[in-house]
Amino acid sequence: MFGAFIIGDELLVGKRQDKHLPFVIEALAQRGLRLSWAHYLGDEPQRITDALKRSFAASDVVFSFGGIGATPDDHTRQCAAAALNVGLKIHPEAEREIRGRFGGEVTPQRLQMGEFPEGALVIPNPVNRIPGFSVRDHHFVPGFPQMAWPMVEWILDTRYRDRFDAQRWKEQSILVFEAGESQLIPAMQAVEAAFKGIKVFSLPSMGQDGSRIHVELGVRGDPAQVDPSMQKLRQLVGDAGFPYK
Repeated sequence: MFGAFIIGDELLVGKRQDKHLPFVIEALAQRGLRLSWAHYLGDEPQRITDALKRSFAASDVVFSFGGIGATPDDHTRQCAAAALNVGLKIHPEAEREIRGRFGGEVTPQRLQMGEFPEGALVIPNPVNRIPGFSVRDHHFVPGFPQMAWPMVEWILDTRYRDRFDAQRWKEQSILVFEAGESQLIPAMQAVEAAFKGIKVFSLPSMGQDGSRIHVELGVRGDPAQVDPSMQKLRQLVGDAGFPYK
């Protein structure tokens, strides 16, 4: 499975709107993969460390956005090391990139951005050469989209190409009128029982923008099962006497 951490107080207090979640969903979908979970975290070291401990204990591929700089509110590098119970150490390749970027203007604070958990690998940054890092199947990139996004795509294309298309999916839906969600549960349960590669979903609408009150009812999953499962769902909705389109 693939997951994401999106880190920063600026998101939780509303100073910035997150753009990483839609990006990573689309980047995975383009490669036939799916995001299984995402967590937003503020700049609280203990909370970040605890979340990383849990994710390191699982087998998921995880992308972490933000908090890898050297300012006092950046804690992700330190928390990753703490979660793994290892030290932080300047990575030789990261140091070369940072020195190459700043030349004679290198400072101890700038070099701190190349201090990664022991055993980490660097993720090249095509924008300003300040790298991110990978530990196991966890990949840590900056919070700036123009840097983070090509770094994530590079990881996917170099590390996980063998997984491409393993989670490709398809979706179809109908709009059902004159029915509440609870009245559609038997049809939903019957379709999920008959098609193991399918999830049935429902999204009620209160008729905003002048539309009729309705429930969007659909199926999502194995592309080969979408058409027959949708046909079955239409049949069950019709048999129940509910109009749909």
